[in-house]
Amino acid sequence: MKTEITIDSYRDIAPKGTIDLIYNLVNRLKGRSLLHVNSTKLGGGVAEMLLRLVPLFNNLGIQTRWEIIQGTPLFYQTTKSFHNALQGQPQIITDEMFNEYKKVNQKNARNISFDSDVAIIHDPQPAAFIYKKPKKAKWLWRCHIDVSRPNRKVWNFLREYVARYDGAIFSLPSFAQKLAIPQFLVYPSIDPLSDKNKELPRAQINSVLDKYAIPRDKPIILQVSRFDRFKDPLGVIKAYELVKKHNECCLVLAGGGATDDPEGLQVLNEVKEAAGNDKDIFVLDLPPDANLEINAFQRAATIILQKSVKEGFGLTVAEGMWKGKPVIGGAVGGINVQIVYGRTGYTVNSIEGCAYRIRYLLNNPLALNELGENAKEYIRRNFLITRHLCDYLALMIKMLNI
Repeated sequence: MKTEITIDSYRDIAPKGTIDLIYNLVNRLKGRSLLHVNSTKLGGGVAEMLLRLVPLFNNLGIQTRWEIIQGTPLFYQTTKSFHNALQGQPQIITDEMFNEYKKVNQKNARNISFDSDVAIIHDPQPAAFIYKKPKKAKWLWRCHIDVSRPNRKVWNFLREYVARYDGAIFSLPSFAQKLAIPQFLVYPSIDPLSDKNKELPRAQINSVLDKYAIPRDKPIILQVSRFDRFKDPLGVIKAYELVKKHNECCLVLAGGGATDDPEGLQVLNEVKEAAGNDKDIFVLDLPPDANLEINAFQRAATIILQKSVKEGFGLTVAEGMWKGKPVIGGAVGGINVQIVYGRTGYTVNSIEGCAYRIRYLLNNPLALNELGENAKEYIRRNFLITRHLCDYLALMIKMLNI
């Protein structure tokens, strides 16, 4: 039987004073309630964070619900196009798609109770729910994606909804928009006690490697991510091919899809084709709940990559760093916040730059280990779930003016 995780379970992990601060904030919110709404319960960082945050809110005595909207294939195609367009990629979005977005939001809104003091509505998919906001409630729109240079047509469409919220939350200052409502900065987080991040015995790590026939006699280069073009898995393969000319290693691309991402299968097939018959490339299409496997891969890896070309935040960076690994990431979005260049890892702007940094670390084990140690401490101080809880609790106090 699993031991229940409470906020006190983090007392020896979180920075000193964090747990006491959480209790002080909670005391000001007695009797208050919170609602989260998003579009999927499995797959992707948003769902992963809510799976851990919601039970902790309830454990602290704040009545918290999590609602998930249901959509049609056209709705998910539309919101995926929204996602791509908001991150600056050209998209064709028809009137039919805009109308489907409105229709699905209206249908879902009829089936959800919005009775809560504060609601946090996550990302574009349920943004149109704002028309159901109770008068006395405070609603925040939480954007997890890079909207620093959005497609104006899509942003102007969404802005009609976002502007009606009581506030908006972004993951980076550069993502903020011209809005008349207050805007807040909240970094995402990882849970060090989750299956994906908790300590694992060596025997369990080896068992996972054996299950997927991944060799233990050569360095492992790992990228964990959804099969999404913004994660640049094809660029990762090209960087590995450059490294392989000089250094023996293997590449593991471990990921899967999200239930609200219809493009995942197509990208996965492109990755498999690019990998070809290379016996040292392992393309693993994992189920959304393969958290222990991902944990084992990250702990077994020599170097972890997140070579994104666009990124809202990229929690896999924090996950890898938490395992004491240097991470090489694309110099975009929240990756720049997590990686301190030359101290906890490296950010890169090209395939060649990625390959160069992989080779540098493979050839300099002392630097590799030092960066890994620095990386874990940096995550402990900045990107754990306990800090995330503090931010949300403080926001509730601010919005309710108590």
